Amino acid sequence: MGNKKKETADSGRADKKTIGLTVKKSENISEWYTQVVIKSEMADYSPVSGCMVLKPYSYEIWENIQRVLDAEFKATGHKNAYFPLLIPESLLMKEKEHIEGFSPEVAWVTEAGNHKLNERLAIRPTSETIIYDSYSRWVRSWRDLPLLINQWCSVVRWEFKYPRPFLRTREFLWQEGHTVHASKEEAEEEVVKMLHIYKNFVEEYLAVPVFEGRKTESEKFAGAEYTLTIESLMPDGKALQMGTSHHLGQNFSKPFNIQFLDRDEKKRYAWQTSWGVSTRMIGGMILVHGDDKGLVLPPRIAPVQAVIIPILFKGAEGDILKYSNELYDALKEKGVRVLLDDSDYTAGWKFHEWELKGVPLRVEAGPRDIKEGKAVIVRRDTGERISVGKKALAGRVVSLLGEIQSAMLERARKRVNEHMIKVDNLNDFKDAIKRGMMVKAYCSLSSDCEEKIKEETGATPRLIPLSEYGKKRDEPCVICGKKPTTLVYFARAY
Repeated sequence: MGNKKKETADSGRADKKTIGLTVKKSENISEWYTQVVIKSEMADYSPVSGCMVLKPYSYEIWENIQRVLDAEFKATGHKNAYFPLLIPESLLMKEKEHIEGFSPEVAWVTEAGNHKLNERLAIRPTSETIIYDSYSRWVRSWRDLPLLINQWCSVVRWEFKYPRPFLRTREFLWQEGHTVHASKEEAEEEVVKMLHIYKNFVEEYLAVPVFEGRKTESEKFAGAEYTLTIESLMPDGKALQMGTSHHLGQNFSKPFNIQFLDRDEKKRYAWQTSWGVSTRMIGGMILVHGDDKGLVLPPRIAPVQAVIIPILFKGAEGDILKYSNELYDALKEKGVRVLLDDSDYTAGWKFHEWELKGVPLRVEAGPRDIKEGKAVIVRRDTGERISVGKKALAGRVVSLLGEIQSAMLERARKRVNEHMIKVDNLNDFKDAIKRGMMVKAYCSLSSDCEEKIKEETGATPRLIPLSEYGKKRDEPCVICGKKPTTLVYFARAY
């Protein structure tokens, strides 16, 4: 059993000499982020510019995300399917607003072997068009509805902005749900339901607080009637879109001829939704929780929740390893994702490595612990050291994991709340954005006002709170001073 655990602990360690970070998060968050991602073995660069390699550690996090969300989707009646990566140009062009929104980012396949293709094929930037071509054949009657399908896949969007692992890459992993409904009201219920699933997941598993809201017309998904979003504020004062849910209305059912025979024997166009989250969530989690030692992973999503590190002394190695294996078995029985690092690295080296990797709890066992029948637990989030009896260890670890999860969310929520401010004039708006704040302000939402805000502050409207949408306030616009207005959250964004 020990050899198997050692093999897991040793993975990726070959020829690795320096693992510590060389820059503080508070001094240069961009460089800090890059170092954390690379040195913690979350990702690596690839020969294709803007594309990253997800290493096993981050992919296991993505698998945990998939596992939880997939169960949520299936519990609400959705099923998984898979649709082609390549989309004929003629299909992509069917919905005008949609293609106009994506055309700058589309990568095209024009040749196969030595032959030019008769029609260009787009590498999937999103799947509405290829999926709705199938739906036009699958939907015939009201009995076929609702059609609730999700797919897990990758997409390619040929971004020209500065690439950053997880946050902005040309290829990324995601899920995209695509549903068809008999009525507008059913589609609207679906859009809200899926947004709430996303919000609960991001807060309860990633411990990242988010705001729910509706995108402005200028920021909505290309081709949607409207877009709902969850957004979080990162430590550098930029907002990160963590997930979106779109009400597509009949904007795709009409060009794709998705019709059904209703109960009254009349043909009607269907109502549709689409919604998705991606590996971008992992980047947000890193930014929100990481510190100057590296990652700090929320226990509910961490690949390893506790690592046992034997403090080996010459002549006592056998007893210490036996004791450590007993601790391992006790934690395993409690369902803890535990790893025993019995490699031949020094204990100090292993402490630093597992701190860099963000493992929530470290369990130390040495000769004194054996003698006293105890072990020492160290919290990654606070550094607190706790001495616990061997018999009580497993129960204490389980309770600590829950405490850490809650504490991480509360700390993140406190920071976000401290960086929210309401303003009523442009000077205060500019000052707040410079200080890395998310700004609440009343705005007319005219294109001129939105453009002026962007030009003078770099900020964009991130969302209209769900409770405020549709309400017209008798407050002057922060830009033009005109009334009526809507309460909007603004920030610079990734």
